[in-house]
Amino acid sequence: MPTSTARDPGPALPAVEMHIHRPDDPTVGTVVENRHCTNGRKAASFVHHLVIDISGTGLANRFRVGQSFGVIPPGTTPSGTPHKVRLYSIACPTGGEDGTGNLLATTVKRTIDEHDEDGTLVLGVASNYLCDLKPGDKVHLTGPAGKRFLLPKAPEEHDYAFFATGTGIAPFRGMVRELLASGVSSKIVLVMGSPYATDLLYHEEFIKLASEHANLTYLTALSRQPQIEGGDPCYVQGRLGTHAAEFRSVLESPRGLVYCCGLAGMEVGVIQGLAKSLSPEAFARYVRVDPEIASEPDGWTRRMIPREVAPTRRMFLEVY
Repeated sequence: MPTSTARDPGPALPAVEMHIHRPDDPTVGTVVENRHCTNGRKAASFVHHLVIDISGTGLANRFRVGQSFGVIPPGTTPSGTPHKVRLYSIACPTGGEDGTGNLLATTVKRTIDEHDEDGTLVLGVASNYLCDLKPGDKVHLTGPAGKRFLLPKAPEEHDYAFFATGTGIAPFRGMVRELLASGVSSKIVLVMGSPYATDLLYHEEFIKLASEHANLTYLTALSRQPQIEGGDPCYVQGRLGTHAAEFRSVLESPRGLVYCCGLAGMEVGVIQGLAKSLSPEAFARYVRVDPEIASEPDGWTRRMIPREVAPTRRMFLEVY
């Protein structure tokens, strides 16, 4: 396979505003909606769709889909210092939930864990605070942040492969809705990965969008149970094999762009899957690989990114 390509500047990205409200000068939004967004109440995790009214603040109509914003939980740490800002991905189009840029949405998973050493309960400060908010409650916000994980300036000139795990679906909810609302004919393939079908986020919403728009293909990848349509468990990169034709129509073209968002490590599987499923010429548009390891994609690890395995400007990663 080719291991290098001329430096592609990638698509032109839109200009964005950042840090309008900093941690030392937050603004205040008002919660207007807080609901579960899993595919059933028996999901392994509690995940909420949260909508915040930011009208009259410096954030109103000044964020873009793909960016994030900050939340400052009330109170202090055990040592008495104020809680630090936590960043959350924007889960709505640039125009917000309402089209006016006044309603900001995000996707929040309750963090419920145990200490490794003594097994005592650990509750995420910000996530549980946000999930407990009710309509009318106030929340301190900062941001926006981020200038790279964005839709291109000319979205109609590209086709898209979106790979998400867990709450990594948040920016893609906004991006997909924005692309479809703009009327572009671009091909869009979205893969949502989760352990079980009950853990899928915004599932019915994406099914409805795909039924209404022929250019959107919505796929799920269940890692701990058979697939909804039948088939063995798989991670998101497994869909590159089961739906090879759909992905090739997007990614073999010079129009193609790849986006990954979710748990750290998922990007390695996607890159390995791309190497195995695409032609060498097409793969080289998304990833440059050191010649010494190019023939053994199964041996690629996260530590090799971005030196030996280097995503190009046509591949966008947001992992955590």
